[in-house]
Amino acid sequence: MNFFQAIAQALTPQGIVWTLIIIALATFMHELAHYWGARLQGVPVKSFSVGMGPILARRRWRGTEWRLSALPIGGYVEIDGMAPDTLPDGRMDSARHGFALLPAWGKVAILLAGPVMNLLLAFLLLSGNFWANGVQTLRPDRAVLSQVVPGSRAEALGFRAGDVVTAIDGQKLPLQETVSGEQVGGWARVQRALTVAGPHTFTVERGGAARDVRFAWTPTVGGKKTRLGIAYGPDASLTRVGLGGALAESGRTIVSAVPQVLKAFGNLFGRFFTLNFSRDQGVAGPIGTSEIVSQAARLGGWALVLIGATINLSLGFFNLLPIPGLDGGRILLVLVGAVRGRPLTFAQESLVTTAGFGLVMLLSLFVVIRDLSRFF
Repeated sequence: MNFFQAIAQALTPQGIVWTLIIIALATFMHELAHYWGARLQGVPVKSFSVGMGPILARRRWRGTEWRLSALPIGGYVEIDGMAPDTLPDGRMDSARHGFALLPAWGKVAILLAGPVMNLLLAFLLLSGNFWANGVQTLRPDRAVLSQVVPGSRAEALGFRAGDVVTAIDGQKLPLQETVSGEQVGGWARVQRALTVAGPHTFTVERGGAARDVRFAWTPTVGGKKTRLGIAYGPDASLTRVGLGGALAESGRTIVSAVPQVLKAFGNLFGRFFTLNFSRDQGVAGPIGTSEIVSQAARLGGWALVLIGATINLSLGFFNLLPIPGLDGGRILLVLVGAVRGRPLTFAQESLVTTAGFGLVMLLSLFVVIRDLSRFF
């Protein structure tokens, strides 16, 4: 299979379209929050673009030029006073107006509005899912067999769909353990056990009774991978909740995601600075994201809602990172100016922001290359 065939197999047209739609909506709402954050404080907004690159259409409304641009990969809002204007002779006007005249709290409110909007969208999407489908409770120390392939080795051994694996080779499955630097649930031991040749004993529960299934195992035969013939995952149950319960569970989910997201970003930066292109389970690039959305698109409905929540959550947290060029970096510069007693000059802000933007572009390129490298 060549490079292009591998990508075509991983992605689907439907998945690519849904990826663009979800990212476009997330970006539009992010920029719209910046827009209203400025307008509510009386700061003019020069332009608002849906998309990037060449402008396809434009219309002036309420003092703002609304644009539709060619590339559906983002958007931007141009707030008066956030950057110096260009004078007719080509020089930069250093006069401060609009955004630049706001107190520190006003500037932070505008900059914070975008990420907060994405986190709010994630909160609402998660709440809707929990309200409609219930709250899922996972028991990662139990592996449920969701399917046993007819005529397979597993069926011959007596495994049945619905069996719950609670122990392997006399050891109970743990709630969580570290494998290759990643935290995984104990249910994943099923896969690791099937990579080790020799006798194995799976302790399973069926109808409240426990039984042992013993078998000899060889992972490969004649150079081909042996398959037991089971599909499995962590033990999960759904509990129906009302609106209040859905909102509470959504809040808990986002709060619990904070350390995981920070760890994923920290891991990404560590790999970036060491040029480690190996793929992990943390931050995905555009191709990895499209692949995940392609899988969700096959399921449809609420799977896409959950993907939308995840993308908004990631976008919100990423923009809060204190990197110049991102909202978090701009907030940091505002706070530095407040501590100094005077704001940074446009030249100083431009220098720091340009350096930060360059870092973000290099990081994005790294993620894209990492995504592509696994197809070679």
